[in-house]
Amino acid sequence: MSDAASPPPRGPLAGVRILDLTRVLAGPYCTMLLWELGAEVLKIEAPGLGDDMRTFPPFQGGESVFFATLNRGKRSLALDLTREADRAVFDDLVTGADVLVENFRPGTMEKLGYANERLLALNPGLIYARISGFGQTGPMRDLPAYDLIVQALSGMMSINGPEGGAGVRMGISIGDMAAGMFASTAISAALVERKANPAAPGRVIDIAMLDSQFVLLEQALVRYLAAGDVPKPAGSRHPMITPFDVFNAKDGPIAIACGNDRLFGLLAAALGRPSWTTDARFATMFGRFATEKELKAEIETALAGDTAAAWLARLGAAGVPCAPIHTVADIAEDPQIAARGMVVTIEDDELGVLKVPGSVFKISGYPDTPTRPPAPNLDEARGDLTPTGGGWITRKR
Repeated sequence: MSDAASPPPRGPLAGVRILDLTRVLAGPYCTMLLWELGAEVLKIEAPGLGDDMRTFPPFQGGESVFFATLNRGKRSLALDLTREADRAVFDDLVTGADVLVENFRPGTMEKLGYANERLLALNPGLIYARISGFGQTGPMRDLPAYDLIVQALSGMMSINGPEGGAGVRMGISIGDMAAGMFASTAISAALVERKANPAAPGRVIDIAMLDSQFVLLEQALVRYLAAGDVPKPAGSRHPMITPFDVFNAKDGPIAIACGNDRLFGLLAAALGRPSWTTDARFATMFGRFATEKELKAEIETALAGDTAAAWLARLGAAGVPCAPIHTVADIAEDPQIAARGMVVTIEDDELGVLKVPGSVFKISGYPDTPTRPPAPNLDEARGDLTPTGGGWITRKR
């Protein structure tokens, strides 16, 4: 796996070999997370065009920034799995892999001749992760899935947006990204099992975007399952805790979150309204919930007396959880994000210097470097493919 000339391990998955058949978002996000944890990732792409995401804007130097972000550090090999010669190469790679990840529509791998049984026959200890819109079972398994469709079906859209509205899509592809995160968690757990018991059988992991969004419904789902309450869009406010919302000051909005009576008391004092803590309408969590609109109007009346910046300083000093409403530009340039190393750079021959999100994984003993290797050009690893017999790409990133 390594020698004296090899660089130090990047993370706890050092030496783990990921064979990556994924494309676009859910699968590549999963394998990017595994790469950030130290694994080697070999991306198998269709000859000619490769991953569809190579064509997604924005572009820099004629290359997709989106693709470069999600596929940094990986290697690329172009294989046509309908051709016998390429199938032989793929079969050999499967025998040398620890993990295989794909996110085709269910049935695609079977049509190519790679049913679960065939893959596990090639490599009995293989961890085979399958990411799809609706999973490998159930009446919807064969339907096409995009994040918008799954957000609509999952109930996620029905609880987001302005209060009284019809519901809106979240501003990120939460279905794809959640499925990728859950898949990486399941893969990591299966790797732990195999390390503890090398004789453990191979595992097939079935992750669905719909399942992933369903479990992320959090309190909305709990409320329905426990009490039959069907949540609706509530804007920025919390559906059960008050005040926990965005409030208008003299010149703009701020976020205030008071999750208990003590914090509400701090807010009341900072706003110059200490009587709120003994007012029967607002003195208890339940009372504030029941009078949410009335309390919001009172808070905004108080906030109207000064600017957002002034109130943020005053409330923050008083210990009240509060924040400005950052734009993406604001948070990308925030000193906390900089201190955490959450923006890193890639130096790429085509794209030049590219800024991308860093890693959320901060693990002692492994460096959190300020740079990442570039994403691969299509089929660039072909010259580094080892001979048959559990072959792999010899040159790492």
